[in-house]
Amino acid sequence: MKKLISSGRIAASVVFVAVLSMVYFVFLYKLQIVEGEKYYEQSLNSIITERTVTGVRGNIMDRYGRTLISNSVCNNLVLNTDDLFYNGVVDDPNAVLLELAEMMEEYGEDYNDELPITKTPPFEYTAMTDLQRANLTTYLEDKGLDPNISAVELMAYFRTRYDIDGSYGAREMRIIAGLRYALNMHFVVHTSDYIFAEDVSIELITMLKEHDIPGVEVEPAYIREYHTSYAAHLLGYVGQIYGYEVEKYQALGYPMDAYVGKDGVELAFEEYLHGKDGTAQETATADGTVISTVYTEEPEPGSHVYLTIDIGLQEAAERALESFILETNETRREENAENIAHGNEDEIVEMIPAGSVAVVDVNAGEPLCLASYPTFDLATLMENYTEIASEPNAPLFNRALNGIYSPGSTFKPCTAIALLDQGIIAVQTTLKDEVTFMKYADAGYTPSCWIVSEGPGVSHGVISIVEAIQESCNYFFFHWGDLLGIDRLSAYAKDFGLGEPTGIELTESVGQMSTQLLKEQLTGEPWYNGDTLQAAIGQSLSQFTPLQLASYTATLANNGTRYSNSILKSVRSYDYSEKLYEREAEILSRIETEQEYFDAVHQGMWGLSNTTTGFLHKYFYDFPVKIGAKTGTAQMGEQLTNNAVFVCYAPYDDPEIAVAVVVEKGKAGSDVAPIARAVLEYYFSFRDSNSGLEGELTPLS
Repeated sequence: MKKLISSGRIAASVVFVAVLSMVYFVFLYKLQIVEGEKYYEQSLNSIITERTVTGVRGNIMDRYGRTLISNSVCNNLVLNTDDLFYNGVVDDPNAVLLELAEMMEEYGEDYNDELPITKTPPFEYTAMTDLQRANLTTYLEDKGLDPNISAVELMAYFRTRYDIDGSYGAREMRIIAGLRYALNMHFVVHTSDYIFAEDVSIELITMLKEHDIPGVEVEPAYIREYHTSYAAHLLGYVGQIYGYEVEKYQALGYPMDAYVGKDGVELAFEEYLHGKDGTAQETATADGTVISTVYTEEPEPGSHVYLTIDIGLQEAAERALESFILETNETRREENAENIAHGNEDEIVEMIPAGSVAVVDVNAGEPLCLASYPTFDLATLMENYTEIASEPNAPLFNRALNGIYSPGSTFKPCTAIALLDQGIIAVQTTLKDEVTFMKYADAGYTPSCWIVSEGPGVSHGVISIVEAIQESCNYFFFHWGDLLGIDRLSAYAKDFGLGEPTGIELTESVGQMSTQLLKEQLTGEPWYNGDTLQAAIGQSLSQFTPLQLASYTATLANNGTRYSNSILKSVRSYDYSEKLYEREAEILSRIETEQEYFDAVHQGMWGLSNTTTGFLHKYFYDFPVKIGAKTGTAQMGEQLTNNAVFVCYAPYDDPEIAVAVVVEKGKAGSDVAPIARAVLEYYFSFRDSNSGLEGELTPLS
């Protein structure tokens, strides 16, 4: 009978086991006998700590995959309060804090001083952010102090509370008090480590190590890196969790020292961008040298967010807006000086304080650009916040989404659709322009068409709805709007999205459409027939945002379909391997009416820019792409310069984009047309070249 296992195999196995046992024995002997003492000493001097490993935040991209915000690794300085105050390591914590602050100043580094009091006497409160005011209120309540305590009295309290002895001068006391206040407040509000300084230089870290300053630890971290200086109002910023946010983020499982979105896209899409922290067990020698790191829980990075914004178009719009405003203001200064010199004070024109541009995709409602002027630099916002927040023209205010403006005559196409759809007029209906509307003369109300300023006897003549839009004849819309009534008119405005939420995920104003109820609520006065006349030409109480005006124009361009203006295009996993979300166009409302009615409105908007008598001919006669447009001059009141409003869509025969421009104190809608032209020039010059960028810039197939 054949053996199942040969003797040769048994012998080989025995030899293999013997050799393996010998190697194992030699290794153990070396480890325990030869080097045992060394490893024993090392184990006694090793320090094992568990630290949090930050889950890196996702990037923010534009629609073509161009990076707008990413992350970079940095080093933060964290104050170890146990060593500073409780472990007996430091005799005089105040001296250490002062030395540390002065070293930061010597190296030109900023540190987090959250005390809203001037740095030198006489001590006064500085302009406070909402957060600073809330924190100060919390501190005063926590310490049982008078909520109306003066800055000088509070500084005297700090000197006593924090044992800042008389050897420290006023400037030194302010430095110490600021840091002690920040440490105190951080544990009252945040209950986590106090980050003394962020993104410090290696040179400073080296100097701190050489001086062996106790209570200071270096922690690796990530900071947001900005790859564009544009779209500041949209992108937002991140910061540590505020006191009033603690409950919200605790429920989501966030650590209390997490950085979270505070505004704009960073806040709106926090759920996608925020990564999940992990933990690591770190073994270090007594001198701080890390000898091993073992992850006990892997961190999970956040996802990448793609916006509908085209950053190239955004830049073009912001540049055009700023250039127009600065150049126009310079011209006005010169003209005003001449008028003053010649005694023509009534010819003085106000300076332009601000403006906005909104651009949307006609066929999907996607915002391609939302520009606001004046603006700011996100990269330096925190360090310059107080100065920026106090500037007179409010650079932090996002006018594209939150500024509300009378639309002026840009509203007339809405009135036209309402008149036609309700059967008040037909496309062929004509009316003689009598210039001044006399129906309510007995009540003392006789509004006139703008053409009255051209001189006596000048009129638009007999005109149809097409010509009324092209010539922007107020009389035509007074006459027929009076018959339409405000209730029916406001219903069409609602369908066009005017005074309605746009669907964008960022904070926006919804504006307001003039109605009887609105007037009663705002003024307590009844609605008059004259209010209806003014509402029909885009005046009265109607006020809309630039984004609403752009969306309204897009709805006109595509014959009545209004889309949501969501700004989120897609979301992808951190390694780009998976699409977590992909935007689909969402219809918010539809205006179901005859195509010939929209055709009539389009013809009127075409004539405004493409006929030799149109207001806009001088700006667009040589433009290679034909557009449909409407101007608006929104009256602000006696002796006040009018706001300028301009809307358009292009190409006229197959619309792709809709543009809205609002310039405060811009005088007339036609005056700001060059801004829209610059935007259109960029779009039609680069739309085809941009289409391939996404595949080039991202590894997602």
